[in-house]
Amino acid sequence: MELPRGVRDDIVAHARAGAPEEIVGVLVGERGPPDRVTRIERATNAAATPETRYELDPAEQLSLLESVESAGDEVIGFYHSHPNGPAGPSATDADRATWDGYVYAIVSLAGEPSLGAWRWTGEAFEPLAVSVTGDGDGEE
Repeated sequence: MELPRGVRDDIVAHARAGAPEEIVGVLVGERGPPDRVTRIERATNAAATPETRYELDPAEQLSLLESVESAGDEVIGFYHSHPNGPAGPSATDADRATWDGYVYAIVSLAGEPSLGAWRWTGEAFEPLAVSVTGDGDGEE
């Protein structure tokens, strides 16, 4: 997955602003391979326990997806944070994953922020290489 440094920084900033709760959003760009993320759409974490889970409100999710598609972009996948945990999918993440073939990116704030990405196969998460491009302003 290709990710401009500015977009990576936006995801980390979103995670920091939402801590200690998990945050969630949509990865927008061009499906590949490789998938190319060009921007994010922040969403509200509607989970009953946002400190340990994330959930997109169905109405907000529909609105975001329609907005992305009407702009001529594609949904690459979703991102969320683990404020105190690793940048890897948890058992809960796997139990709740529903978008086969899409990217699930996770930013960890435990220590230095790190971001990882996985593709959900319908049965398991497969790790993806994340290539951060550009100089920090979102431009490649």
